[in-house]
Amino acid sequence: VFKAYSLYLFFVKCTYSALEIILFVMLSMGYRAKRRKMADKVLPQRIRDLVPESQAYMDLLAFERKLDQTIARKRMEIQEAIKKPIMQKRKLRIYISNTYTPSKPEGEEAEKVSSWELRVEGKLLEEPGKQKRKFSSFFKSLVIELDKELYGPDNHLVEWHRMPTTQETDGFQVKRPGDLNVKCTLLLMLDHQPPQYKLDPRLARLLGVHTQTRASIMQALWLYIKNNKLQDCHEKEFINCNRYFRQIFGCPRMRFSEIPMKLASLLQHPDPIIINHMISVDPTDQKKTACYDIDVEVDDPLKGQMNSFLSSTTNQQEIAALEIKLMTDVTGNPEEERRTEFYQAPWVPEAVGRYVYSRLQQRRQELEQVLGIRLT
Repeated sequence: VFKAYSLYLFFVKCTYSALEIILFVMLSMGYRAKRRKMADKVLPQRIRDLVPESQAYMDLLAFERKLDQTIARKRMEIQEAIKKPIMQKRKLRIYISNTYTPSKPEGEEAEKVSSWELRVEGKLLEEPGKQKRKFSSFFKSLVIELDKELYGPDNHLVEWHRMPTTQETDGFQVKRPGDLNVKCTLLLMLDHQPPQYKLDPRLARLLGVHTQTRASIMQALWLYIKNNKLQDCHEKEFINCNRYFRQIFGCPRMRFSEIPMKLASLLQHPDPIIINHMISVDPTDQKKTACYDIDVEVDDPLKGQMNSFLSSTTNQQEIAALEIKLMTDVTGNPEEERRTEFYQAPWVPEAVGRYVYSRLQQRRQELEQVLGIRLT
């Protein structure tokens, strides 16, 4: 589309150059074009017959018209495309590491109680030269569940939930006292945009969809209804449930308008990502960092290019200026035409002759007075 747009600008310039040559021939022949509408850029048949080169201009004009239609269609397709979420899957690498600080004897400046610190960080792979996205922006919530026997029922959970005022961060840290290895479980809930839902297992098997957006689920449901011919032949607003639908929705027949309400009870929050990790406090243990790769969805960079293409008016302004100049040159200058019509009126030659004769007589009288003689 972007190449076509540049090609369009090139052909507009070529069209204007061809028109300048034709107008030079028209002016040399004394041709006076009739007034036309501003949108009319077609040369009259008389000029096309007199100037063979004008066919090149007409060919460019026809190509420009086709290119205009193609670009207009592509712009509409882009406008429709950006209304839908354009996502691409990327790999998010999660780093889970911990450090251990042993206790020191009394009198030394250090921690009096042994402690460990757990860090959860991450970054997108294959993202060189771009502005890095904060790690927390990928998640709706994060829960770290520690060993309940070591930290009790009131202190074994560390929770973070996204709020409207949440400040994004590059990672999470948890620090606790202890000198024993600790088993922990991380529960990561991805922040899907738009939101995604997990289907009831029965409906998921039927539609072949496990977790998707509400719009995608509705589309899959409609395709199943259409392919299995469940829509009533006489009352199109009704669906005749087959035995699977009767088991899932609990009714033999339902309206299309009832589907969203019945579907809401069959949608659940997606399953969280579960990572089991061992917090090691052994100084000789070198494996204190673990890496995990998960799939996340991010905005496609093409969407930004589409928006900038639709909002850009630089080329459009230049094209509009050339279009106006083309139409002005074809239709002619109204003021110049008015003057031409005035001087080409039938009474003008006689009036000009009388004016020239009167001026000559006036000069003759002045010359006779100066010389004191009478000229014959």
